[in-house]
Amino acid sequence: MTARHPDLPEEQAFIDHAYDCLENSRQAAWRLRDLNEADLGGTFQARFERNAFDEALVKRLTDLDLGDVALVFGRIDRNDEQEGTESFRIGRLAVADDQSEPVVIDWRAPVAEPFYRATGREPMGLLRRRHFVVEGRTLLGLEDELFGEGHLGLGHDDGLDGDLSSETNGGGPTLRGYSTLIASLERGRTGALGDIVATIQAEQDEIIRSPQAGVLVVQGGPGTGKTVVALHRAAYLLYTHRFPLEDQGVLVIGPNRVFLRYIERVLPSLGEAGVEQVVLSDLVPGIGVSARDSAEVAAVKGDARMSRLIDRAVDDRERALRDDLVVPFRSGYLRVSVEESRRIIRQARRRNRRHNASRRIVENEMWETMAAGWRAGDASPSEVREAIRRLPEVREALERMWPVLTPGQLLHDLLGSRALLRSALTGAVEADEVERLVDLLHRPRSASPAEVPWTDADIPLLDDAREVLGPIPHRGEIDPADEIRTYGHIVVDEVQDLTPMALRMVSRRSLNGSMTVVGDLAQATGALAPGVWEDVLEHLPDRRPARVIGLSVGYRIPREIMAVADVVMEAAAPGLRRPESVRSGGEHPRLVPAVGDLGSAVADEVGASLASLPNGSIAVVTPDSLVDRIAEALDSAGLEHGRAGVSGLDRQVTVVPVSVAKGLELDSVIVVEPSLIVSETHLGLRALYVGLTRSTRRLAVVHSEPIPPSLEMGFSSLAAQAG
Repeated sequence: MTARHPDLPEEQAFIDHAYDCLENSRQAAWRLRDLNEADLGGTFQARFERNAFDEALVKRLTDLDLGDVALVFGRIDRNDEQEGTESFRIGRLAVADDQSEPVVIDWRAPVAEPFYRATGREPMGLLRRRHFVVEGRTLLGLEDELFGEGHLGLGHDDGLDGDLSSETNGGGPTLRGYSTLIASLERGRTGALGDIVATIQAEQDEIIRSPQAGVLVVQGGPGTGKTVVALHRAAYLLYTHRFPLEDQGVLVIGPNRVFLRYIERVLPSLGEAGVEQVVLSDLVPGIGVSARDSAEVAAVKGDARMSRLIDRAVDDRERALRDDLVVPFRSGYLRVSVEESRRIIRQARRRNRRHNASRRIVENEMWETMAAGWRAGDASPSEVREAIRRLPEVREALERMWPVLTPGQLLHDLLGSRALLRSALTGAVEADEVERLVDLLHRPRSASPAEVPWTDADIPLLDDAREVLGPIPHRGEIDPADEIRTYGHIVVDEVQDLTPMALRMVSRRSLNGSMTVVGDLAQATGALAPGVWEDVLEHLPDRRPARVIGLSVGYRIPREIMAVADVVMEAAAPGLRRPESVRSGGEHPRLVPAVGDLGSAVADEVGASLASLPNGSIAVVTPDSLVDRIAEALDSAGLEHGRAGVSGLDRQVTVVPVSVAKGLELDSVIVVEPSLIVSETHLGLRALYVGLTRSTRRLAVVHSEPIPPSLEMGFSSLAAQAG
């Protein structure tokens, strides 16, 4: 540890004062809420206003509850022509004193921007930038970067271990607060993604503060921070555009529930607890995913042409009668001919309303047709309706002509019938593809739509059907809650794995075309992996020109691990840019041949990781088919562990199927049987690349079968570099 910085006591005192002001604000908010709850009477308007006020106070109290995260993490000193030198402390939310004077500046405020963006060549008016290393309320160290003539952004390290190497990392990428950044990166992982608000780098900040309009694509390799940058961007946009975004809503879509649990604390730690975080299946009410399609079937269901299939399937359910409808009425009969039923169908289609809402049009046309044909001419449509609408033959006729359908009913009927599939596919795809696609899409009918084993690939089809069908009217009225909700901004992570149909599902929820989508083409393992970002943008809103920004610096993964993973990436996705790692992990990745039982070898490696990193988080990344076998081996060895699909990353040791490993980061990773990962997974080398790039400190590969050639080359390359 270097010499104690002389300003450390002063800055610690300021931090203590900031927390006192924060507590005063919290207590004031509680007092206001107590006063509001005490008055329960009054008019409806008064009660409505009190409820709105109470909701605002609850949100404020939530914002003020930081838990264990640091309130203040930096300071900037700048030269103002009129005020002279002025200082601002930067923190995760704004805090004022009893006189309403600012004490801490919110990191998203314009005045805080130089804290993230200033460089020696463009100091943005700064004289000094100071980084705090804080645990809870305790200031552990300071790091200063000085600007102006003779400094050019170079700094000195005070109160931190190691030497400060200025803004750059040994001639590598330009970094802000290098020592503070490295100290943050080398902290152990907790099983939940943390925010990076104190160590945001300039290229990340450019994305976070980028204008809201249009679609912003962020391409970033493993460890570049693309996920956390996207979440910080959501928090920044809510701060900058509080009205109208708070009412319009912000939606975050993740690839799976393990990932959602992993990121769930980031936005609340930034003072934004109201953002909706979902997987795609959450957006279709009443549907649960309980099965999985083959890669070939998933690719077919993800094809954009399936939207036309849904349209044609709905059209096929709007049918003329087979025979004339004749029903008794008074002293005679009412009649609707087959030709008249065709006319009714044509008229309903011309109204250009969604299917379910048009059922009322069909019914009214039928009553009017019958009334007009009544021989005495003295029956009104309403009289006809009241007299016959409950007759079984009338209800059967209406159900044939224009049934009211849920998305589940439509898809259950469609996929359970070769005839309906053949009819809907004809005209939606090329003629020579129809029979092959019928064979792939057809599945046995279930007893009811509620019992269908839906798959992830079904979800976009159900959503497309929901859009075409529309809500089911209740007593002639549509409940707004049944409509597809739209959002003012949407964040999508691992977007490279979404099919065209899934991307259309996301676009359907965009109010204004504003999105942040992040991913890595090299990690694309979905059914229809895109080759270039234009393949993704083709299915997203285009009201404004899209922007594609790349993250070039890898912060999380040590160079030694990336040296192995990069060779696999080159084989999996030739020509893609590799992120440049800024840190060295010290310990080289290990290749561990299993002598005897594979499970025992994995258990031994877990034990070695626990001994090396007694407080570290450990993941055993396995082929999906080996999860049970590896978990049983850990049980037999007496090693406590969890499963990612059940407990998230709450346990120190977690068995993680490679299918849900994307986006996670842990201290130590053990990749099991890489050849099986490659053979079992669609675009298997990319899946292996994902598994190899989850670790921040320690990597081991345990195998009993020969490893893929690219992985062998990666280890050979690393050995040559070390030699």
